[in-house]
Amino acid sequence: MDGGRLRVRHAMSGLAHEVVDQLRARMLSGELAPGDKLPAESALVDEFGVSRTVVREAVSRLQAAGLVETFQGRGSFVLAVPERTPGLRDVRSHRDVLDLLDFRIGVESEAAGLAAGRRTAPQLKAIERALDDFRRIGEDPSRSVEADFAFHQKIAAASGNRFYRELIDSLGPMMIMLPRTRLNPAYEVSDTAHLARVVLEHENIYDAIARSDPEAARAAARVHLANTRHRLTS
Repeated sequence: MDGGRLRVRHAMSGLAHEVVDQLRARMLSGELAPGDKLPAESALVDEFGVSRTVVREAVSRLQAAGLVETFQGRGSFVLAVPERTPGLRDVRSHRDVLDLLDFRIGVESEAAGLAAGRRTAPQLKAIERALDDFRRIGEDPSRSVEADFAFHQKIAAASGNRFYRELIDSLGPMMIMLPRTRLNPAYEVSDTAHLARVVLEHENIYDAIARSDPEAARAAARVHLANTRHRLTS
């Protein structure tokens, strides 16, 4: 990636994060309470002096964090007050995104291996349903984040170790949304070739778990997350 595009990517990410921080601060202060409607997209564009793309990214991040919900034709509404204490979900920079992926590679590869050896039939069915959901709505950025997260969440639950499940739950959907792009304006979730690759990587993880093959599941999870990291740096 050339220097110009890299600078644009970082700038877009930083602007979206600033908008998210401002809206989160209003939620924390009570200025925006659960049930309140967010200002219209055009109003946010004018207020923050950013593009519609940046505003949409900021709202998508709030959606993925479970803080707002958007209804077609009605706008976005506050669902909950955000946590005050920063934690694993406090991902602020491109470096944080890459570090989080390194962390996930170690944790989720082992969780997938354990799931292959311990999963029950109902747990395998839950993973399969999450995969089907991701296939069906993969081109919708806000909904695909939730579906992608659900897939990884069901695998962690099938590991039979509550600490894997609780850790993934604590990270929340934001762990998917940032690595899934949106840091790069040239990198679109609607890109058919990209979506097909990601779906195939998910299918490989599922197939290994279905075959009860721990080593293949670990390898498939590692390949998927390593490829995600590579897509952010190439």
